[in-house]
Amino acid sequence: MTTLEKLRRKVFGAPLDPLSPKTRQHIALVAFLAWVGLGADGLSSSCYGPEQAFKALGGHAHLGLYLALATAVTVFVISLAYNQVIELFPSGGGGYKVATKLISPHAGLISGSALILDYVLTIAISAASGVDALYSMLPATAGQFKLGTELLIVAILLILNLRGMKESITVLLPIFLGFILTHAFLIVYGVLFHIDRVPALVPETLGETFGLAREHGWIFVAALFLRAYSLGGGTYTGIEAVSNNVQSLAEPRVKTGKLTMFYMALSLAFTAGGIILLYLLWGSKPAEGQTLNAVVFGSIIETFDWGGGTSGTVALSAVLAFEAGLLLVASNTGFLGGPAVLANMAADSWVPHQFRYLSTRLVTENGILVMGTAALGILLWTRGSVDLLVVLYSINVFLTFSLSLLGLCIYWVGARKTDSRWVKRLALSVLGLAVTLGILVVTVVEKFTEGGWVTMAITTLVIAFGLVIQHHYEEAKRRIRKFDAVFEEQPFGSVVKPPKLEPEAPTAAFIVGSHRGGGLHALLWVQRMFPNHFRNFVFINARTVDSQSYGGEESLRLLRQEATVSLNYFVNFCNSYGLAAKSYLALRTGEPGFSEHHLLHEQAHLREGQLVHAAAAQPGAARPAEPTAHAGYANDHPADAAGQVRRAASVARRCSGKGTPTARRPTPGAALRKSRGKRGRSPLFQQPSSSSRASRRGARCR
Repeated sequence: MTTLEKLRRKVFGAPLDPLSPKTRQHIALVAFLAWVGLGADGLSSSCYGPEQAFKALGGHAHLGLYLALATAVTVFVISLAYNQVIELFPSGGGGYKVATKLISPHAGLISGSALILDYVLTIAISAASGVDALYSMLPATAGQFKLGTELLIVAILLILNLRGMKESITVLLPIFLGFILTHAFLIVYGVLFHIDRVPALVPETLGETFGLAREHGWIFVAALFLRAYSLGGGTYTGIEAVSNNVQSLAEPRVKTGKLTMFYMALSLAFTAGGIILLYLLWGSKPAEGQTLNAVVFGSIIETFDWGGGTSGTVALSAVLAFEAGLLLVASNTGFLGGPAVLANMAADSWVPHQFRYLSTRLVTENGILVMGTAALGILLWTRGSVDLLVVLYSINVFLTFSLSLLGLCIYWVGARKTDSRWVKRLALSVLGLAVTLGILVVTVVEKFTEGGWVTMAITTLVIAFGLVIQHHYEEAKRRIRKFDAVFEEQPFGSVVKPPKLEPEAPTAAFIVGSHRGGGLHALLWVQRMFPNHFRNFVFINARTVDSQSYGGEESLRLLRQEATVSLNYFVNFCNSYGLAAKSYLALRTGEPGFSEHHLLHEQAHLREGQLVHAAAAQPGAARPAEPTAHAGYANDHPADAAGQVRRAASVARRCSGKGTPTARRPTPGAALRKSRGKRGRSPLFQQPSSSSRASRRGARCR
């Protein structure tokens, strides 16, 4: 092991085996840890969402009672709606999958693009807000270090997430629990302290509301309330995180997901609604240099009989420190949710397929790096300005909510004849859609000129990028289908009595995938170039276990089944012509080394079906040990696994000795032209033409 590899293992952790049941148990999140890791984003919204809503009421604070109730109810409405998403898509995907499957692929692209930017901004705004809160307790001269601190925190979170999801959550657990305990105590104590006012609160609120309506009209009252309610929409951000990461939860996933969503909804509704109620009961007013949370919590702490001194200041500082800490924990949600969205979009070819590959730590390393780098870039661009980041953040969240709930409405209308629950589920989805769409419209109108247009412009660019990427992959698939069509009519004989392998005879080894054209092209070409020379044919299919196939035992079983069907075809094809053949299958995660991958891809230009080894056994050589393949192509894109081909060559060498004469292969176009003219008869045993003989004389040993 090189020094660099030792350092990498020290920083990011030892590789994990994706096929081991213990590994799955180790990285899967139980409901409590999922609540910590995925619920922190939603819960941290209570640090600023209720304040924005309450301030928007202006001098009509009595409407805060309606606001507290509406906030708590809205949290549960959206959460219950997203429970349906967990049921319908237990493999994860959340808003992206809902929009893709239930509306249209392009609606999914819009939702996914909005989510990507949303999670990048989650990292940036949570880091900036948390650092702002921490530095508010320090002298003003310390402010020059704020941006550097934000960048450092994002970098640390990036490294923690490259080590693994569970590791990052465990590190941040004490901060989360500290926030929950301190805020639950202060909310309960603050309400009980003024419990004598609670019975009169409802009549007073109703009286003041009717008085305001008589003075200005009900339209004014409704408009004032709805504006405040919408501007507090940041309270609901992060609720979708669980549905986006269901694949990371412990089995049974749906049950774990629903329990996690319940924890999140209960804690957020209690905290956000309770804080607004505290504002109302304690008559909190904005103060220069302080948040409303700091004002109301300071008032509560002042009632503690601690005999004076600095105890109250220390207690308030601790509470605010936990708020700041939770905002930093919420940054981690972006590293959990963003790569998951990118992985799902990569499966549909909206972004490069590399975003769905797992590292040796079984995390989507490329997605984590992109999210972290983008967040660092946005922090540098905005200089960590929370006000600007909030504007950028506010629109895409409710765009995704609205698309998801629209998809659920469409689904339940279509399921009205097959599912007796459709009426209740449809009503819930319609209610949620009305709420989120209303908040989206008000937010766009209010924030468009303040910077909301920047969010919409960036999202549009991401959508355009996705369209270009998918066009590239569709063109590649079209060419592969055309290539397969050339060989689809190859005659196939009987495989009743397959010939036995001859371990000491010349052996040819091929890398193959699920497409047959490339494999048959290489096989037929070898037979034309070296007629009757090779006695054994080895077919190697090594699949990459990516974020989609690692979704569970069923996903891995289907991956094995697909690869086995492909390998059996090539083995049976050879056997039908009296050729001994064998296949090997291995499942591995993506290799971390970029340099080897890049070198082989650029120099070898490997293609599916390439002859990776053609060896003649040495006289008297011992029978080789049973090989285990560690190389192959992931998802029929050969370059994706180019860095593993050396292992495939070693497999073939173990099959047939140490000699490694490899023929120089003609261009695919030339081989195709030869095959097209002879589709009516098998080319396996055709004698080579003069040009082929000349090419064979040019064969060389490496």
